[in-house]
Amino acid sequence: MKLRVLVVDDEPLARERLAHLVEEVPDAELAGTAASGEQALLLAGTLRPEVILLDIRMPGMDGLETARHLARMPEPPAVIFTTAFDEHALAAFEVQAAGYLLKPVRQEKLQEALARARQPNRAQLSRIADGAGGGSRTRIAVRARDELKLIAVENILCFIAELKYTTLRHTAGEELIEELLKTLEDEFAASFVRVHRNSLVALAHIEGLEKYADGHQVVRLRNGAGTLAVSRRLSADVVRKLKA
Repeated sequence: MKLRVLVVDDEPLARERLAHLVEEVPDAELAGTAASGEQALLLAGTLRPEVILLDIRMPGMDGLETARHLARMPEPPAVIFTTAFDEHALAAFEVQAAGYLLKPVRQEKLQEALARARQPNRAQLSRIADGAGGGSRTRIAVRARDELKLIAVENILCFIAELKYTTLRHTAGEELIEELLKTLEDEFAASFVRVHRNSLVALAHIEGLEKYADGHQVVRLRNGAGTLAVSRRLSADVVRKLKA
């Protein structure tokens, strides 16, 4: 069975050349092409490629962040990074990609990388999903049926833990995600603050801290987005972060 390959590169000529190289590999077929990380995530959900040739340096969502979102899919594709910049090699290997190709990509190197990518192991995929080698995400990928919806982190108001799910509230609504609050807190420590054992709030969306006569405290969100209770245990940390 031929290996279905999605080519992702923001440069049209590089994308076209790599797509042509894929078509020349006997046991591979071109599933499609994408010009950005965002488009790659959307196409991956519909085209179901087994391998993605992914440029690292792209505007907006770069290849490393894109790979982290891809690894969270129910059946994640293998990722082979492509780039003209050799200094990215270490970061690519740190996320345990299935392969790494320097541009201009040579036909024989592509064939070797695709052969190795047929069997990515679960350890590689879990390390990518956990974010090894990359900084915090700029978007959160939310699965809605068979599609991925991307929520910009700057638009997220808060995360609320509820039983086995976490509610992600953003400026245009809310979504359910299967991510632990503690994991989110560790990743976004610079821009979010834990206000309660089940609540993580974006510092940029906090309008102020209010304290009532009975000692009860809440953070008020901007633009009338409501309030969230602040636990006594976390109150000092909330005040410190707001002042900073």
